[in-house]
Amino acid sequence: MATKQQREQAFHDAAYSESTRERVWGFYKAARASRQAFRDALAAEGLAGKRVLEYGSGASAQAFFLASHGARVTGIDISPVAVASGREHAADVGLADHVAFEVMDAESLLFEDQSFDLVCGAGILHHLDLDRAYAEIARVLVPAGAAVFVEPLGHNPLINAYRRRSPELRTPDEHPLLVGDLERARNYFRDVRFEFFHLASLAAIPFRDRPAFGKLLSGLDAFDRRLFELFPAIRRHAWMVLLRVREPSRSASTAL
Repeated sequence: MATKQQREQAFHDAAYSESTRERVWGFYKAARASRQAFRDALAAEGLAGKRVLEYGSGASAQAFFLASHGARVTGIDISPVAVASGREHAADVGLADHVAFEVMDAESLLFEDQSFDLVCGAGILHHLDLDRAYAEIARVLVPAGAAVFVEPLGHNPLINAYRRRSPELRTPDEHPLLVGDLERARNYFRDVRFEFFHLASLAAIPFRDRPAFGKLLSGLDAFDRRLFELFPAIRRHAWMVLLRVREPSRSASTAL
């Protein structure tokens, strides 16, 4: 029987080489607010001169955005197809000296302790054993280091129903995060913050190819912000969460 790492590698090799997830790309048009918040959070870290690890980088993800702001970036991914594509693109755009890609297991990093100022990733933590991932992130960060992730949540029953109806679009090891998974980060970092996105704004998805989509989405995103402010308990039913952590706890990062 294949290991989790082998299943994940095979799935993502196919996704990057055969575009097997193309049918869901349109849905992510509704995730504009969380994508922008993710980039804003990265830029707010003051990227110039920073050593950044992109955790589960895919073929590029944020690596070139980070490099354009002066960061020295290492992207890791379990998929050799994604890594080869990332290296090729870095060479094509003249950034091979600023962006490096490596095939690596995110639960068992090969870097020395305190190798990075910032770790980031999009849609990666929910593929991993969180205790191992949090511990490794804490280990490779400098004492004042930070990590920023945007991840799907697993509380919304309608979204979960769609996930059950389309198992071919994800790996069997995925586990969209629960509030308890977010809170568990407090065992590894002294400063942990969450920001939630996309509940009412999911209603814009059927209109994603219409001219009025942008205006509709902006209005629904604003409604979501107000909704989450007034009714905090409903935040767990959002589609995405921005997770920001800072100041790793050394005792926790070496416990496993």
